Amino acid sequence: MSQFTLITGGSRSGKSSFAELLAAHTAYPNRPVIYIATAQILDEEMAHRVKKHQQQRPATWQLIEEPLNIPDTLRKLKETNGVILLDCVTLWLTNLLLSETEKNAQASQSAHITRTIYEMIEPKILSLVQEVGLLAQKIQPSVIFVTNEVGQGIVPENPLSRAYRDLAGRSNQILAQSADNVYWVTAGLPVEIKHSGEALLSSLGKER
Repeated sequence: MSQFTLITGGSRSGKSSFAELLAAHTAYPNRPVIYIATAQILDEEMAHRVKKHQQQRPATWQLIEEPLNIPDTLRKLKETNGVILLDCVTLWLTNLLLSETEKNAQASQSAHITRTIYEMIEPKILSLVQEVGLLAQKIQPSVIFVTNEVGQGIVPENPLSRAYRDLAGRSNQILAQSADNVYWVTAGLPVEIKHSGEALLSSLGKER
């Protein structure tokens, strides 16, 4: 059964670098690392970012580019004797949300799209997140997911951005529940937060 690790943090916190170090360590001595990239290259700036990430990773790592269908990708790798590193969850959520919103916008009036997001699209995506979290627990390879904390800044000005912020926060909670280990990375330093957080919640529950 997999060892599932979730790594979260803010932008440029060092979470991807930590995830790559952890994957390389977990892979020792002879387990391959499979890197699942969820980014889509839609402009020059993103192409630059992707190239920079590629240069940081060992050339021996296998690359799978999959922006949407993460459940089936994990199923195909379920018996791999290696380490899966997915970077990142929040780009995957972006891809899903925009894809589903575009599909529904063609059939709905724009005034109703926000309600459609919360009543139809978000539940569908959260169901996929739940499925992915369970798969990450059960498959044979060790699994490392990188995600982002996107709700710590100002409240976004438009409904789609606010819906995305809420979706990312709820998805991170689902994945953290499934994960064996959860790390928060800030200023390049990782802190293990799952077990201490669970202990605190348990003690608070006993006091009620």
